[in-house]
Amino acid sequence: MRDILITLLIAGSLPLILKQPAFGALMWVWVSVMNPHTQGWGFATRLPFAYIIALTTVLSMLMSREPKNLPLTPVSVLLLAFVLWMNVTTPFALLPEASWVQWQKVMKIMLMSFVVMMLIRSQRDILRLVWVLVGSIGYYGVKGGIFTIRSGGTERVWGPTATFIGDNNALALALIITIPLMYYLQQNADRRWLRHGLSGAMVLSALAALGSYSRGALLAIAAMGLFMWLKSGRKLVLGALLCLLAPMLLAFMPERWGERMDTINNYHDDSSAQGRLNAWRMAYNLACHRFIGGGFEVSDGAIFAQYAPNPLAVHAAHSIYFQALGEHGFVGLAIYLALGVATWRTASAIIRMTREVPDLRWALGLATMSQASMVGFAVGGAFLSLLYFDMPYYVMAALIATQIQVRQQLEQRQALRSNATIPPAVQRAPRRTP
Repeated sequence: MRDILITLLIAGSLPLILKQPAFGALMWVWVSVMNPHTQGWGFATRLPFAYIIALTTVLSMLMSREPKNLPLTPVSVLLLAFVLWMNVTTPFALLPEASWVQWQKVMKIMLMSFVVMMLIRSQRDILRLVWVLVGSIGYYGVKGGIFTIRSGGTERVWGPTATFIGDNNALALALIITIPLMYYLQQNADRRWLRHGLSGAMVLSALAALGSYSRGALLAIAAMGLFMWLKSGRKLVLGALLCLLAPMLLAFMPERWGERMDTINNYHDDSSAQGRLNAWRMAYNLACHRFIGGGFEVSDGAIFAQYAPNPLAVHAAHSIYFQALGEHGFVGLAIYLALGVATWRTASAIIRMTREVPDLRWALGLATMSQASMVGFAVGGAFLSLLYFDMPYYVMAALIATQIQVRQQLEQRQALRSNATIPPAVQRAPRRTP
């Protein structure tokens, strides 16, 4: 039944995509982030839904008369530079075959990220994009939160298999990125039942993140929660709510969950933590030895034997920063860090421009909560190999479109204000002929 439903939904969307390219961008985000086909059990799990939607979206975009140029902002330019640098490092990869396979996957993600940036333009489409992101990850948050309650927190919460968020740690980080966006939608919802539903989804998603048993997620959710409180206009109310919910959620988790979190303080005795430190050292040594890094997929025994302090402890990078460093060298890491700074500055610029404009509160709230998501990703991503996870790039697309919308609306208001101050033209008397 699930397979049929998913297939009908995607097949039914194709005519709408051909009519509205932006709808195709939203459908792509839904399929790539949520991976709904993984929720089926039969033929739908093997159908190339992402390829079909991507092809239809690009075709619709080419046929459409709407503007389809890539907005040239610091964020989009730096992302383009990052992609170009990946194409420089890949031909010189230490593991050419595995690197080219990963290159194909990453280039598809980046290509469609640029397509989303080109197609998401209006305020309506921006809000739709946020709803798609929240719905895609929130589904697993609600589901995982209910599972955690039913199991008493004794079982770990996992994401959909064979996806970016299949790992328990990755799902937890995705949920942490999503919670601020849920809060944004909850604060701007008109209907009471919708506000209550989003409030419940936030609590369940936080519980699911804790139920993942991810130590990085605990640090990330603490950093994200602190930032949300600092930026909140109602610090007393939000602070009281956090002080009430946090102890309740932590007290609900079983003793073995607390024992695992305690290993954060005893990382010297934790084999997993030591393995990550070994992988980080390997990435640093590799980048020092090779200016362009090792290319994609450097978590290999032969490479660890040459560059790692402990050649037998072969691990993935478990850090977006060391993943960029090991695969694309110091240049790749510098571009990626600059991309994060540019995204933060874009959100800050939106906040400055809209702080005193009541009609643009939607943009102010979105920029602020996007920064909260970035804080969570920056902290949690330090312990996960999610450099190419597409959700942060879609948040970038939302911020780019929001900044453009804000500037256009402010310029229009300034033009109207200027016209209103110009006195009416004085009618000239007809010239007399001699």
